[in-house]
Amino acid sequence: MKLKESQTYLNLARAFAGECQARTRYEFVEYGFRYNGYEAIAQIIDKIAYQEFNHARMLYTQIQNSSEKEIGNIEIQAGFPFKEKWDMESNLKILAEDENDEAKLYADFADIARDEGFEDIANLFSMIGKVEVTHRDLFNELYNQFKTKSLYKKSKNEVWICPNCGYVSEGKESWETCPLCEAKQGVCEVRVPDELKCW
Repeated sequence: MKLKESQTYLNLARAFAGECQARTRYEFVEYGFRYNGYEAIAQIIDKIAYQEFNHARMLYTQIQNSSEKEIGNIEIQAGFPFKEKWDMESNLKILAEDENDEAKLYADFADIARDEGFEDIANLFSMIGKVEVTHRDLFNELYNQFKTKSLYKKSKNEVWICPNCGYVSEGKESWETCPLCEAKQGVCEVRVPDELKCW
């Protein structure tokens, strides 16, 4: 079967469109956190948005590397989420839900690609799906910390470093304003389990 005649071809285009839209939605959310003084969370979201860009790049490359000489428009029909709001806490939960939906979709796309004989593309879908699961778990972690106000309050002592000036303190809570450069608390690194650090 030729790629252009397959469902996998359409799924590549759908996945590409979805990744491009996810990146833009994440940039909206990143902007909201940065605007409200949560620089560290904004940086995490920005890094994930860049990862979504690279997912889109690899999907686009698969389409471009097909044996087709010329690729015009690929007609696709799909629903895409418009759930993000201008509310930081809700957005973290919504991003986790979006990533969960994407992970399920990639598992389905991988199965279809395997059935149609496109093992390399199936592997690409599977790898992206695994990353989306990590993104989901990270967004759930950030949501829970944000909701419970534990971003900068921990049960054990932590080292808190100001990325703007290098000031270091130790304690169960981060400073609210850096005593050296007066940066706000939101610039401090947010602590997440190592297995969720995808940057």
